[in-house]
Amino acid sequence: MKLTLQGLQEKEQWKNAGIGLPSYDIEKVAEETKKNPVWVHFGAGNIFRIFIGGIADTLISSGEMKKGITCVETFDFDVVDKIYRPYDNLVLAVTLKADGSTDKKVLGSLAEAIKAQSEVPEEWDRLKEIFSDKNLQMISFTITEKGYALKGVDGNYFPFIQKDIDNGPEKPVSAMAVVCALLYERFQAGKAPLAVVSMDNCSHNGEKLRNSILTMAKEWEKKGYVTGEFVNYISDEDQVSFPWSMIDKITPRPAESVCRSLEELGIEDIAPVITSKNTYIAPFVNAERPQYLVIEDHFPNGRPALEKAGVYMTDRDTVNKVERMKVTTCLNPLHTALAVYGCVLGYTLIADEMKDEELNRLVHEIGPVEGMPVVTDPGILSPEAFVDEVINVRIPNPFMPDTPQRIATDTSQKVGIRYGETIKAYVAQYGDAKKLKAIPLAIAGWCRYLLGVDDKGEKFELSSDPMLAELTAALKDVKFGEKESYTGQLKSILSNENIFGIDLYKAGIGEKIEELFVKEIAGPGAVRKTLKENLTD
Repeated sequence: MKLTLQGLQEKEQWKNAGIGLPSYDIEKVAEETKKNPVWVHFGAGNIFRIFIGGIADTLISSGEMKKGITCVETFDFDVVDKIYRPYDNLVLAVTLKADGSTDKKVLGSLAEAIKAQSEVPEEWDRLKEIFSDKNLQMISFTITEKGYALKGVDGNYFPFIQKDIDNGPEKPVSAMAVVCALLYERFQAGKAPLAVVSMDNCSHNGEKLRNSILTMAKEWEKKGYVTGEFVNYISDEDQVSFPWSMIDKITPRPAESVCRSLEELGIEDIAPVITSKNTYIAPFVNAERPQYLVIEDHFPNGRPALEKAGVYMTDRDTVNKVERMKVTTCLNPLHTALAVYGCVLGYTLIADEMKDEELNRLVHEIGPVEGMPVVTDPGILSPEAFVDEVINVRIPNPFMPDTPQRIATDTSQKVGIRYGETIKAYVAQYGDAKKLKAIPLAIAGWCRYLLGVDDKGEKFELSSDPMLAELTAALKDVKFGEKESYTGQLKSILSNENIFGIDLYKAGIGEKIEELFVKEIAGPGAVRKTLKENLTD
């Protein structure tokens, strides 16, 4: 069996393999989409393919939508060449359930794949044609938060962004310049309205996207490439809206075990590839079953009936509350604690950590115990039910091939939101955060992780982080097994409001974190001993 339109003709074989096929005419949907696109998505990776592609598949299957999604890749063009076009844009979606079983389904909702290459006329002309179509209702994004970044830590534009500013909308390269140029094309074609929807997993995502595109437009205006009228067009949210959203679905890299099981069923050419840009991707996508997408309902040119595929359509304030609930209390803080301690304790699978008595207790303390008193309740989702599902269903799922090493990436950029917000809430409510026990333990664990030495005293590789050089330099004189080598090296880190959003000493927990850290560097087994001492009743 082959994952192609031709291969799907062997319907009996797919059925016997337990793989669902689209009930609709895939080629007809693609044809209708190409004629009058309604939905364009930038960032053609895994979470988009299984989650957003799955939403479209549901709506097409139920007759709510007659068109699929136009997929645009802005960064890694190998994805289009190796994963989309050879497989007729089909996706084999594999849902990994906690009991070890899987649901397998082919999605046919991704109607067209385009590379955002302004130097390639057939690709660029097609995009300009799509953006000139007044029927286009929405463009959405999963390009990661980094895709919106225009400036480095020094406050200056990245060189590639400066080049896009200097070159204007004719030959853009970066994602933000590409989108701004295509919006300019839409403006020139009649100023039709549009919703520009970030679905990236970051706080205030719509605001970040809007700011970056407006910045690009204003720089072009200064250079005379575009008019002030164009800037006004994309500034007017009744014309071009930037709805906020919250997305949540754990979608790890394609797993070798899933690949083997598909090959055993007789599916050919299904193996993962690693692209030249280091993207891990396959013709299949494996992910957990639980998924949440909450979107601010502001679509000036209409929209698909997203709510009929399980999307929560609401107002901006509610989106913000859901995102805050997830990121500051119910999911992300637990993940970060498991990530840093998992690396130090030698784990390679997040799910296995939930069988660890101390680590299981740690996440229970961080979320349900310490987080719930100050949690933001969004009203449309129960924080208690959400965190219960995270702890008892999602994280322990042994068939989710997610690693602490992956989740430990960029931790310096995450701790301010994941722990800092709860710490600030405690300070506001109680005057200080001294009631907290597990969150200081999690932060101490991150600092201990930064030594790059595990609990046995053996070195391990730290995950990438933009502050890694600065943080490890601050701790370079701290030695494993030598408590006396600690002479206050953490003070510059724990007092850094740019990292935590608050000076942890002013919050009343800086000294506590130092004390825990010193215990954890005492020698082999010290991390385990410190966890046990601090997680008993």
